[in-house]
Amino acid sequence: MVPDPEKADPEVSQNVPQDLDGPVLHPGVSTVADDESKEGADGASKDSKFSDDSIEPVPMPEEHLQRSKSKSSSVRTLAIVPRPQRRGLLGILSIIPEVERPYDYADGTKWLITFIVALAAAAAPLGSAIFFPSLPQIARDFNTTATITNLSVAMYMLSMSIFPLWWSSFSETLGRRTIYLVSFALFTLWNIVAAVSTSIGMLIVMRILGGGAAASVQAVGAGTIADVWESKERGRAMGIFYLGPLLGPLLAPIIGGALSQAWGWRSTQWFQAIYGGVLLVILIFCLPETLAKRVSVAQTQQLAEEKTDGTLNMTRTTTRQSVQQKTKKATAVFKRCIIDPLSVLGYLRFPAVLTTVFLASVTFGSLYMLNISIQKTFAEPPYNFKVIIVGLMYIPSSLGYVVASIFGGRWTDVIMHRKARAAGRYDESGKLILLPEDRMGENTLLAAIIFPGALLWYGWASDKGVFWIVPLIANFFFGLGSMIIFGAATTMLTEFLSKRSSSGVAVNNFVRNIFSCVAGVVAQPIINAIGNGWLFTILSIVGWITAFSVVWAMRTFGPRWRADMTEKLKH
Repeated sequence: MVPDPEKADPEVSQNVPQDLDGPVLHPGVSTVADDESKEGADGASKDSKFSDDSIEPVPMPEEHLQRSKSKSSSVRTLAIVPRPQRRGLLGILSIIPEVERPYDYADGTKWLITFIVALAAAAAPLGSAIFFPSLPQIARDFNTTATITNLSVAMYMLSMSIFPLWWSSFSETLGRRTIYLVSFALFTLWNIVAAVSTSIGMLIVMRILGGGAAASVQAVGAGTIADVWESKERGRAMGIFYLGPLLGPLLAPIIGGALSQAWGWRSTQWFQAIYGGVLLVILIFCLPETLAKRVSVAQTQQLAEEKTDGTLNMTRTTTRQSVQQKTKKATAVFKRCIIDPLSVLGYLRFPAVLTTVFLASVTFGSLYMLNISIQKTFAEPPYNFKVIIVGLMYIPSSLGYVVASIFGGRWTDVIMHRKARAAGRYDESGKLILLPEDRMGENTLLAAIIFPGALLWYGWASDKGVFWIVPLIANFFFGLGSMIIFGAATTMLTEFLSKRSSSGVAVNNFVRNIFSCVAGVVAQPIINAIGNGWLFTILSIVGWITAFSVVWAMRTFGPRWRADMTEKLKH
């Protein structure tokens, strides 16, 4: 029996000789789970599909076993899908071809796809952060209060938590490309309407729809990264991918401050519409379908029934049978459109998922408390900065995001490999068996110390009106610590739920954006009531308790939780 190349450890599969005359069939999974490597090495999978010319793996010298993915992928022959057979909306227009096995793309192509998806992922947070400097203008234009204008941000975040459940569910059947194109066409449309809003109510509704459209990448984007990058390199790729959503808070307030000061707040919405339109063109021509081909159980049963009906039952369909068939189809559509998207929330019943999501959500909620505070604090005495200068105040935290994105992802990969070697986890071919919970090491312990401490630092420095550079230095360290946690948590979820990576990330986005929505609503009243100092003291205590508790629990119970979850997901 030839080991299944998709269930084998990614590093092992590099050294399995491939059939260069025919495509390597990609099985019905979108990612490779680290805990499946042993099964692949044992050749235990019975339902895998292979090329007729596949051959048994030949033992390789140790230096070849340690060869990197980038080196081995360069000599692979891509099994390119013919243009008329390419999947996804307008798939024939993609310049980058769809391939049978996305892992086989050259590294340059993988990084290009990662870069495109990161740009798309920046759209949603860009839409929330670009509004912060112009909130006072909106309040004046529509003759409303600051709390009401904050709803345009809070409801935007709420839509970013709910809509990805549907985008993620549909992407697992319709494919990634179709979701990208449809969502960004809608994102462009809703921003155009928002730019010409005539009331605060109309603006908030258009913001909700625009945020929900752009939020597709929050779930589908991580799935795309998992589609093309093997587990051993996924941490670094996920860190670069996360530069997109976290560069939004860096650039958006600066852009928003400059635009609103020069042309008013409506120009920020026109900017988003242009950004969405340009991205739509890039996605049409440069993003192939990456989701692995799969045939569902329902499709298999339907084909079997049709074959049986065609060979054994040649009688005419009665009215009763016709009604039953239509009812069955309607039920299937209802399940697909309503039940399946909501069912992904059921993953929260697994402690490994729940604890990881909770830590990311507490951190994300703190981020939006901080963003609201920055806008309020530096626009009022003793600072009294102009709108464009307030936008610049978001730079330090975003620089922290950039530093952590560049180095944090690679750091988690190194930690995973080190822990696997220390535990002696090798498969039969001598490759390391990598486990998702190993990503929480000294990196998250350091982040658990830094980001709550930075909140405490910022809170009292800004509360006492200390010179502006002091709270901004604190914000850099908050960005550094929080990004380490975001990157590790997201990558772990794609590996815990390897066959439903987009669903795992959608659950994370749902919970964390609920936290950010609540933060956006309550931040201003709480700051008015107790000030920055006490607010961020409370947040720092909650952050310390949460971070250390989750890291301890994952180190203590992580392997058991993962094993139990894997077993339950099989049934």
